[in-house]
Amino acid sequence: MSLPRQHRLRSPQDFTSVYQQGRKVVSRCLVVRALLESAPLEGAASIASRFGVTVSQKVSKRAVIRNRLKRQIHTAISQLNPQISSGHSVVINVRPRAITCGYGDFLRELEHLLIKLEVLNGHS
Repeated sequence: MSLPRQHRLRSPQDFTSVYQQGRKVVSRCLVVRALLESAPLEGAASIASRFGVTVSQKVSKRAVIRNRLKRQIHTAISQLNPQISSGHSVVINVRPRAITCGYGDFLRELEHLLIKLEVLNGHS
């Protein structure tokens, strides 16, 4: 399951700006970087948060495994999407340990890291 187009980071410049200017948090399976885009003008529609997922060949040489990991993370993002505040650009890097993680692990870790980065609504 892929993310809708308006929720995806697509250009290399988008990824680069998040890597250079975004805040970073690390967990056992994931590294998440988030950058709050400039706030829209009063009365303007808010920008949907956008996500990019990267899985290096260091995680697995097999594309089948890398794609499975990406699908699991996309599904976790889709499930958390109603709680995600708008205007963020987020890049999720999968670490080599992620091969042993299941969907539930990704969901818990992603939720925890997004709360730390203040991307989820109702963060504490």
